[in-house]
Amino acid sequence: MAKFTKVPISELPLPPPSHILTKNLTPDPSIPSPAAFINDVLPNRPSVQRRARLLPAPAHFSYVNPMPLEFPYEVAPPELPEVIEDKAAYIEKWLGEREAVVQTEKYLARSNASGLFKFIAKVRDQRRELIGLSETCLRDCLPHLDVGDAFLSLGHPTLAPSNLEENDQQRPSPEAEAARQELVDVLAGHTTLMSTDSATGEKGFSPWSLRYSGHQFGVWAGQLGDGRAISVLVTPHPSQDNVTYELQLKGAGRTPFSRSADGLAVLRSSIREFLCSEAMQALSIPTTRSLGLVSLPDLQVMRERVEAACVCSRVAESFIRIGNFEALSPPSNAFFLGGGQQDADYEALRILGEWTVRRVLKLKTANLDAGDAWGKELVFEVARRNAKMVAAWQAYGFMHGVINTDNVSIMGLTIDYGPYAFMDVFDPYHICNHSDSEGRYAYQYQPNMIIYACRALLNALAPLIGAEVSLGNKAVKAGWASDLTPETLSSWRTTAIEQTKSEMECILQETCAAEYNILMRKRLALRRKEQTDQSEIFQPLLDLMEKQKLDFHGTFRKLSFFQPGMLTGETSERQGKLESFLGGLLKGSPEADRLDHAKASEQWLGWLEKYAARIEADALEWAGEDDCNAAREKAARAANPRFVLRQWLLEEVIKKVETDHTTGKRILAKVLQMACSPFEPWGAEGEDTPDDELDPETREERRYCGMGERRLLGFQCSCSS
Repeated sequence: MAKFTKVPISELPLPPPSHILTKNLTPDPSIPSPAAFINDVLPNRPSVQRRARLLPAPAHFSYVNPMPLEFPYEVAPPELPEVIEDKAAYIEKWLGEREAVVQTEKYLARSNASGLFKFIAKVRDQRRELIGLSETCLRDCLPHLDVGDAFLSLGHPTLAPSNLEENDQQRPSPEAEAARQELVDVLAGHTTLMSTDSATGEKGFSPWSLRYSGHQFGVWAGQLGDGRAISVLVTPHPSQDNVTYELQLKGAGRTPFSRSADGLAVLRSSIREFLCSEAMQALSIPTTRSLGLVSLPDLQVMRERVEAACVCSRVAESFIRIGNFEALSPPSNAFFLGGGQQDADYEALRILGEWTVRRVLKLKTANLDAGDAWGKELVFEVARRNAKMVAAWQAYGFMHGVINTDNVSIMGLTIDYGPYAFMDVFDPYHICNHSDSEGRYAYQYQPNMIIYACRALLNALAPLIGAEVSLGNKAVKAGWASDLTPETLSSWRTTAIEQTKSEMECILQETCAAEYNILMRKRLALRRKEQTDQSEIFQPLLDLMEKQKLDFHGTFRKLSFFQPGMLTGETSERQGKLESFLGGLLKGSPEADRLDHAKASEQWLGWLEKYAARIEADALEWAGEDDCNAAREKAARAANPRFVLRQWLLEEVIKKVETDHTTGKRILAKVLQMACSPFEPWGAEGEDTPDDELDPETREERRYCGMGERRLLGFQCSCSS
């Protein structure tokens, strides 16, 4: 394992300018550089970053600082006898006092190798409390980040916290406390890391939010953008060449893309994203990551009810979406109800595309330096990545809930966790989003929605792809669309779609089907590929689950323990094992008492006989194992989670954290631990020990691995967060 020095968050190194988005894409001309942002915008006209507005067409992003405040802002009048002569100036002054404009080295007095400095506001100093931190995100993305005594401050992870204090804790050093406090301050949006200095490369460094547009529920929505997400840092991985990670705060205040919203997030939605990002990673499903949760308990947010604010910090190599491309090449003559949409800017489209090819996707199939055409290759690569992602969703019963084109990652990462759910009782038409009245994003239709999103990407890139075709499959150059006529544009669009759409859809369908089959074979511990697996094994199994209303994940986990020998022989012992096994499967229905057990068992026996034959046909693939049955069981258990992040569980954890942060954050830490190790035999799995004979922790683990209350099965969330 690589060795490297851990440093506090303010000392994380920046990558070279060639690897930083803001050094390669076009800023909002109202805020052209970090120097202008720090020296002019923040002290003199800070409202420019808080007002909802359409950015000029060439702009990809806008510099903006975190500033989590209740919105609409409550600007108090001055005390008498002072009189406001210029209301606009007074508001700018009020905002400026709450912007991070004061440079400070309050917490750490070490040398600053990153070239960044810490800035805080003059008067904004909210209470902030760390309530969650992900060890797995730190391990995978930011192993060089020193979090000080952060984990110590969170307490020992447990589902059954006692009233006794943890008296055996070691007293942290002042340096550890300082590193933790600095981390909390940055992740809360209290402290901002910025610089105008040449040490950070051209034009310095400051946070930003991205501009994008998109189709929401199939309707063009115009400009959307990062309405409550602000990227605050980017740093190279210390041991992975050419890999950088972007750190983004979600819920840290308004940006130019917030429209009429407050730019904040609540504890409820933040906990959901924090847990699910890391749970998805543990299931090997491509995803953005979550680093931490910082509660702002004194900041009240109005949703369906009044809730406390919380900032979730998430990490990814890139947060670019299909909607970023749509913003620069929107559909023509589209009627929509929204905040507006800029005209197309095809030069900005080229700049974004080249950056994405070179730095985000790192495509090997197109050599930009040699002038290779890249438009088609970008579309095909995005299709491949998202096909693999949605195949994993289907194989593991994950439902995203809002697969709008602005929520589809260019990198094929699951992004923007809102009203998501994992499947409980198997229902291919289940809708997890309460706001999705027509079932557009139901489980069964998710692959189709990814196809829809990739078509939107193709439509956005079609003029450029058509131009590349006209150049003999060479890349367009700067100014390529400056004299573009409507007739040429239409011709290029038509050519691109004719030459690209069918191949793109073929890639999507074939990649998704192949990946889904790989994952389903993995879940059933089958190593050899059989063309008939989908029709004879996978689909009949799902049909059986649907017909008998069985728990999706529980059924797969129970099948991990199946052995073909259960079906052979007449001994009472074997017969007893088979009956016990079948009984365990049928207990996976919340309506087990209504099942015709004899008929249901007969149906299962029919499928199990085919499955047993398929296992026997796979025998040579396990020939090197000392005990084939044991090896198969181990492989199956490593692919089928014992612990699933179910809706009832999330609701309970959220309530416990909301009620009492002190005990709640310890429960949250344990749930995160279970989500990050979902295949472990939590809750004494396989043991017949009665619940009341288990220790409190193990008993709670067992309960958290269950289906929960029947009334919460298939529970739907809304988009409100």
